Amino acid sequence: MAKIQLGIAGASGYGGQELLRLAVRHDDVEIAVAMSSAANNEVQELPALKNLWHGQIEPFSVEKLIAESEVVFLGLPDGISAELAPQLVENGRKVFDLSGAFRLRDEELRKQWYPKSPSLPTTTTYGLPEWNRTRLASANLVACAGCYPTAAILALKPLISSGLLADNADIYIDAKSGISGAGKKPSERTHFSEVHGSIAAYGIFSHRHAAEIEQELARPVTFVPHLVPLDRGILETIYTRVEPGTTDNTIRETLEDVYQESPFVRLTGNTPPEIKHVVHTNFCDIGWILEGTRLVLVVCIDNLVKGAAGQALQSFNIAHDLEESKGLL
Repeated sequence: MAKIQLGIAGASGYGGQELLRLAVRHDDVEIAVAMSSAANNEVQELPALKNLWHGQIEPFSVEKLIAESEVVFLGLPDGISAELAPQLVENGRKVFDLSGAFRLRDEELRKQWYPKSPSLPTTTTYGLPEWNRTRLASANLVACAGCYPTAAILALKPLISSGLLADNADIYIDAKSGISGAGKKPSERTHFSEVHGSIAAYGIFSHRHAAEIEQELARPVTFVPHLVPLDRGILETIYTRVEPGTTDNTIRETLEDVYQESPFVRLTGNTPPEIKHVVHTNFCDIGWILEGTRLVLVVCIDNLVKGAAGQALQSFNIAHDLEESKGLL
């Protein structure tokens, strides 16, 4: 069987490099072209991929991306993806977009948080594989889920869908992420001297991932992200309440039933997971503690893998009827 020709735009960024690292181990794909996020005359090499991948990061060219790729992964800033993705779809390419440009289905919300994003192309699908498997094959544009939303949705959606969460229960999501979640472009906020030895809350009531979480859960949430001095990884502690009579076994059975066919969701029960257990993997670890009607969920993922590149490749595998874990284990 001929290998599927992949194009990666934004391959020099953190998410793009992670995608390259995963894709070179995938038996059914060939990296046809890997490009930077902006047009320039420089060809880049990635020392971290030496002897793993023998290609180079080329200057960005949409014409070459279309000409040489069957499937395109976009690891680009939101505004660039918003402009480029529809053009690629119109030229018959299947697109997996790691940006947030097309995640929000409500047009007004999308304009608020992603003002450069156009109307959604037809057959756009939200790329959270565990919940949208059947839609991935027919989608021309897969808007891969954000890193913070991935952890929150995987933990909470089964409980909401099964009616275990109390109707009037508040949901508080205390989320902590490593620095790579801010992207590769340096800033004062992500400078080593600013981050080292500190933890900082940010984006309170003003982080666009809250809208994404609320969209998928159909429930309001209070979402507070924090920047922690780690290079990668996300840990979310989620506080809420369940219906009276809900037991630990009920929660366990509900999560096990939903995720029994999901190879990348691991349930840790009453032992809260840790970031070091998931870094450099595509796993999402979910633990919980129930006391009366009070429920605390603890969720961990690697923001660059399950929160970005790995999730995109997982969606690609499902969309092309390949083994879900290809290139990811």
